[in-house]
Amino acid sequence: MKIAWFCIPAHGHTNPTLGIVKELVSAGHQVYYFSFEMFREKIEQAGAEFIACDGYDFEMEDKENADRVGKDKAFATELLVSSTLALDEMTTQKVKEIQPDIIVSDSVAFWGKLVAMKHGLPYVSSTTTFAFNQHSAKYMKETPWDIAKMLFTMPKINKHISRLREKGYPVKSILDIVQNDNETNTIVYTSKYFQPCSDTFSDKYHFIGPSIRPIKEPMEKTAEKTVYVSMGTVNQNREFYRNCIQALGQTDWHVIVSMGTNPDHFDHVPANIQIYEYVDQMAVLSIADAFITHCGMNSASEGLYFQVPLVLFPQTPEQGAVAKRVEELGAGVRLNSVSEKDILQALQKVLFETEYRENAVRISDSFKVCGGAQEARLFLEDIAKK
Repeated sequence: MKIAWFCIPAHGHTNPTLGIVKELVSAGHQVYYFSFEMFREKIEQAGAEFIACDGYDFEMEDKENADRVGKDKAFATELLVSSTLALDEMTTQKVKEIQPDIIVSDSVAFWGKLVAMKHGLPYVSSTTTFAFNQHSAKYMKETPWDIAKMLFTMPKINKHISRLREKGYPVKSILDIVQNDNETNTIVYTSKYFQPCSDTFSDKYHFIGPSIRPIKEPMEKTAEKTVYVSMGTVNQNREFYRNCIQALGQTDWHVIVSMGTNPDHFDHVPANIQIYEYVDQMAVLSIADAFITHCGMNSASEGLYFQVPLVLFPQTPEQGAVAKRVEELGAGVRLNSVSEKDILQALQKVLFETEYRENAVRISDSFKVCGGAQEARLFLEDIAKK
């Protein structure tokens, strides 16, 4: 079986797929992974053949464009269309050369879905967030459904869609691109238990559980309570980190902070707090008793996999959806503000009120009974046979 895989230039969307790529390659399948140079090494290490999307006027890589996409929907569509057409000649040639049996594409790498439509190939959506339909979309402040409806009414959008049709993409409306339905074969990297409204999705949705990396260097537990603080690589809220250091420096907990940037600008750090640019997150979570997180889907899932209750500090609507689900299942507490008092109170709740840990264990158990990369491989093999 030959698989052409498309992804956006983001670690949180690429990393969960690599376990499936390894599984497919180990089973003798060929994976051709369309991505960006910064991900080449890890994709090739997983065994796939890397195909670069850099250098094709692919405007979705541009940070300023990415910021504007969230605010300007007409611009977002224009960018999607322009980027798809910039890659068109290359992807058309590669599809002819490779002759893939299946296209797998990240749920927001819409150009991958469009390539499948143009060449009449089976399409599978790789969904590294929650799966969203009209039921689960209520977890987002601005849902994909709302965006699609708004786009549908904008005359400018139709102009961009006609550019795709001229190049052989059989697209009737923007909804064809942005909306998956219950007939869309989909891999979702969570459990049915953690997925909101999971009973509203068809059996074409395979909930395979989160992709958990092995621990590279085990860490030793040195205190009765270990607290881990990480807001991912994007958030650099100095006040938040400063207040964490002030509040948690007064405790006898071992506090590990991963900042995603050079931590040297924090002076006089208390002895019980260690600040790093990066850590082996799996190793830290394996000894942690609480985790303050921005609620990225991967980070939250990793914490819960290790049965760690969460203090929730989401920064985007997508992260807000994760935080809401964790709250509903009783495995975490939302941070009301970045004040020292609120940080300390939230941690005391999840550390000393046992139900938070018990509920985290339930979610962890649901992850561990999922089929993982092997289930994804069997799913893709089954689609290829049809």
